Amino acid sequence: MHHGAAAEKVEAVLGDYKKNPLFSERERLALELAERMTYTSKRVTDRFFNRLKRHFSDEELVELAAIIALENFRSKFNPVFGVEPNGFCALPGVQEAAAAAVQRFR
Repeated sequence: MHHGAAAEKVEAVLGDYKKNPLFSERERLALELAERMTYTSKRVTDRFFNRLKRHFSDEELVELAAIIALENFRSKFNPVFGVEPNGFCALPGVQEAAAAAVQRFR
């Protein structure tokens, strides 16, 4: 990868990021927010939101939630029209996860 997170961190997200020492507390909270916004069985509770507010400014939380919401939108929108990832991420673990996700929508 030329920009963004290190390849080892991107692959580590596929595992148990909550216990992985590669991630800072802020990164773990951002990833947990993404999970809570993505999975319908999970919620952003007041308690969790208060934890977020201790590590992020209001502006950062708005930006973070907007980016996660956009990615959720694209993950639902793109399969309808068969938009493929086009090899955007060359990491084998990520490619396998993306291929499995595409298969679930077919």
